[in-house]
Amino acid sequence: MRIDNEPAYVLHARPWRETSLLIEVLSENHGRLGLLARGVQGPKRQVMRAALQPLQYIRVDAVQRGELAQLRSAEALDAAPQLVGEATLAAFYINELVLRLAPRQDPLPELFDAYGMVRRRLGAESSIAWSLRRFERDLLDALGFGFPFDHDGDGASIDPAARYRLDPEHGPRRLLSDRGHDDRSAAATGRALLSLAADDKPDADDLAGLRRALRPVLLQLLGGRGLKSWDMLGELGRLTPRAPDPD
Repeated sequence: MRIDNEPAYVLHARPWRETSLLIEVLSENHGRLGLLARGVQGPKRQVMRAALQPLQYIRVDAVQRGELAQLRSAEALDAAPQLVGEATLAAFYINELVLRLAPRQDPLPELFDAYGMVRRRLGAESSIAWSLRRFERDLLDALGFGFPFDHDGDGASIDPAARYRLDPEHGPRRLLSDRGHDDRSAAATGRALLSLAADDKPDADDLAGLRRALRPVLLQLLGGRGLKSWDMLGELGRLTPRAPDPD
């Protein structure tokens, strides 16, 4: 199968043998693709190699044979955002999420659009945590695992004053006052869920609660095996008293 003039975002690139790269991209019309880019490590292929760096928005021509497509050409369509500090770690996180959760060769146009949006937000110095929560919400929707955040799993309207745990299969579940501490630590306020539903940034405490509530949902989709970016945040937290917490 030929893939011509296909817009794509580069998720990951690693060396293969002496002169080649193995690339993972999220494409607009073919979903996540694995590409083999031969002979791009030499000095004469510097422009091609630069276009194949993570976060780069490119147009590719390739031939699909089996699991990997043979890359024929790649052209950068814009300049990748120049990220530093927390934003760099956030970009690593979203790329790792897509790599782990998006199936190969399954078109997901909503995810492609959501990725483009979070990429722009990370490069625009907006709230990193809020950008990531919105992307997680949109990722779940695009993969078919999303649920409404303005109603609980039984169809009742969310109470802003209550607290809710997110059940991966049921949606928001209201916590009763006699629930244990573990449930409450992984819960979000109803006010935070309504903010996410309305795409209206909540305050810092509610934003942190959304992170804790969404983590178990993502972890179940990941098969119980966490992300390297989560481990990196944990290590950073042990090394510095005020570590950034973009996810």
